[in-house]
Amino acid sequence: MKYEITGTTKLTALLGSPVSHSISPQMHNESFRLLGLDYVYLAFDIKPEQLRKAVSGLKTAGISGFNLTMPLKVHILPYLDELTPAASLAGAVNTVIVQDGRLIGHTTDGVGYMRSVSDAGFDIIGKKMTLLGAGGAATAICVQAALDGVSSIDMFKRKNATWDKTAAFCERVASETGCNIRLLDIGDNSLLGDSISGSAILTNATSVGMEPKSDASPILDPYMLAEGLIVSDIIYNPRETLLMKQAKERGCPCFNGMYMLLYQGAAAFERWTGQEMPTDIIKEKYFS
Repeated sequence: MKYEITGTTKLTALLGSPVSHSISPQMHNESFRLLGLDYVYLAFDIKPEQLRKAVSGLKTAGISGFNLTMPLKVHILPYLDELTPAASLAGAVNTVIVQDGRLIGHTTDGVGYMRSVSDAGFDIIGKKMTLLGAGGAATAICVQAALDGVSSIDMFKRKNATWDKTAAFCERVASETGCNIRLLDIGDNSLLGDSISGSAILTNATSVGMEPKSDASPILDPYMLAEGLIVSDIIYNPRETLLMKQAKERGCPCFNGMYMLLYQGAAAFERWTGQEMPTDIIKEKYFS
């Protein structure tokens, strides 16, 4: 199908830093082409201090919607007019829709992550998760996992200035979902080891191990990774992180963030266009 930019082409985009490695432009633009939609998707390298001006400019230019990636999923909040219930609970946004000049914040990361777990062949409903990180992706995963019926979640982060805020988040999600959620210090190896030993899945939602610093792992002691533990890393560049290599050496099934990226993108695509992304074709072309 012929695809070209016209005078009526609608703009969508990815904002974050870095974004040069992202395959979101390929998967969205190919989906637009396949469905004959007059849209285009571009990637803009935007740092937190540039976000206000970037959002103002894009809104003035008539953008239809955009995605946020690291490190902007929380920084975007002051510039939005409305949040969906899940985004409000997560305190993070990865998808924005522009409706009648108003910016509405959604979170599709958690939906994408939970679908990627099922896609990888695992069922974690009614089981325990150890979740590393407390950024925008981590909070979205925590919220959706709790809503979907994961029985308990241990969230690990550094004990820094945002600790109390994250503790309040955990209490709020636990109260509203009935999931048992604890916030624990990621610097305490004993607590981390105990949590992992009782979990069905370990999920790394930090940036540790992402290019260009792919020689790092959030797990300092690989012996915490017992055989049979599901190990998930939301990083997809590199496709096999050091954590995943450690997991495979310990006999753990594992998967990366490729399909989370696909399915969160598909959810955003549907919100912008009202049509379903042709995920089977996109998966085969870009994710195989």
